[in-house]
Amino acid sequence: MSGRRDVVILGSTGSIGVQALDIIRRNPDRFRVVGLAAGGSSPDVLAAQADEFAVADVAVGEAETAEIAARPCDVVLNAVAGAAGLVPTVSALSAGTRVALANKESLIIGGPVVRRLAEPGQLVPVDSEHSALAQCLLGGRREDVRRLVLTASGGPFRGRTGASLRDVTPAQALAHPTWSMGPLVTVNSATLVNKGLEVIEAHLLFDIPLDRIDVVVHPQSIVHSMVEFVDGSTLAQASPPDMRIPIAWALGWPERVADAAPACDWTTSAAWTFEPLDDATFPAVRLARQAAAAGGTAPAVFNAADEEAVAAFLDGRLSFPGITATIAEVLHRHLRADNGLTAPGNPLGLADVLGADAWARAEAQTVIRAGAEA
Repeated sequence: MSGRRDVVILGSTGSIGVQALDIIRRNPDRFRVVGLAAGGSSPDVLAAQADEFAVADVAVGEAETAEIAARPCDVVLNAVAGAAGLVPTVSALSAGTRVALANKESLIIGGPVVRRLAEPGQLVPVDSEHSALAQCLLGGRREDVRRLVLTASGGPFRGRTGASLRDVTPAQALAHPTWSMGPLVTVNSATLVNKGLEVIEAHLLFDIPLDRIDVVVHPQSIVHSMVEFVDGSTLAQASPPDMRIPIAWALGWPERVADAAPACDWTTSAAWTFEPLDDATFPAVRLARQAAAAGGTAPAVFNAADEEAVAAFLDGRLSFPGITATIAEVLHRHLRADNGLTAPGNPLGLADVLGADAWARAEAQTVIRAGAEA
């Protein structure tokens, strides 16, 4: 790598941001932090980060985060949670900066906008699954790819039936068996909404048709995803469930960062298992495919309805199965409205996707209230 890369970290106090700073702390000859942004829930942590890394450019809140995303630098790591990450992604791409994208919602919500802005190589995925796919795709020609296979841990309720999920508590949903993440992503992993979002993201990132993107349950979370080629060969990326590996890959791309995290111990006995997805109990992936196939603003509606439903679940206003039920109802209402914003290829703007996001949030609240009153 020639020279040291200047990095701006959005969402620096969250799990991804903290792990990114660990990588940078251990590689001061390769990276320098020039900007930090966070939502404001942990001001002491943000202040300590700014002091340790001697960062003068610090932002708090959505408006300032979008502004700092546009400052001159080599890489913007967008680790903002949820839909709030879209505008900062647009800001960074518009400034011509490479974006290490941990905020999958940016692409899912603003797909048409983000894809028009991004130059080849300007978006580098941070999600472990998409990082794995990107690495595996380097092993063959695109025209020889048969399908992408996303792996899912199955979450804390793998093997449960639909009826047994009615009394799930927030504490149970937040107890992920292999990953340590923020509350939104953790609950989304429990419902498998996160895997549905990842199907949409893979479709948009790699231009692979939805019917050639599969999901398989892999509880050990060692194989992060796979690419199957037309000759029957499958390339898989394997590493322990440690986000520092895909974060480092995105920050250093196309070069790797030595010792980002420990590798698999091949001297120890281990078993990897793979299971089909239980679509009946966990319908989120099917709903996400429906939204992606509709195109336009439908993925934004899917995501916004989910964020509102998760918040209601964590507040005790909605049951665990009610999360996907709310998404299904709001998506159904959106597609039934036939408002012209779901046509594939429709040249949507930022205002269109943000408007759909706002509509879906209001509609989701209506559905949630109706369920509480029933």
